[in-house]
Amino acid sequence: MMGWRAYAQKHRGRFLSDLIDFLRIPSVSALPGYAGDVQRAAQWIADRMTAAGIEGAKVMETGGHPVVYGEWLHAPGKPTVLLYGHFDTQPADPVELWTNPPFEPTIVGDRISRWIPRAT
Repeated sequence: MMGWRAYAQKHRGRFLSDLIDFLRIPSVSALPGYAGDVQRAAQWIADRMTAAGIEGAKVMETGGHPVVYGEWLHAPGKPTVLLYGHFDTQPADPVELWTNPPFEPTIVGDRISRWIPRAT
């Protein structure tokens, strides 16, 4: 059986590609014009959860932006784990302060950056 580190290394290229695709979604929750993109980001996450074997992954509507929920209940007697995170972003303004376009992830060294501040 392959350990998680070996698995992660073996599939690194796919994981990196998926992450970059996700970072390209302009899920700016503070601006109403991006509501569709926030919804698209939520669906992206739900789809990846389903592909990973999370059951019942779904986008749930709220009074504001959607949340994504899924569960896997096949470890009787084991503790429950809850993962929580935001999938929305802040507006990129002022855009002129950035060296690469918003929502075009750039690899710099061993890191991914959505925006790189211009030197002042």
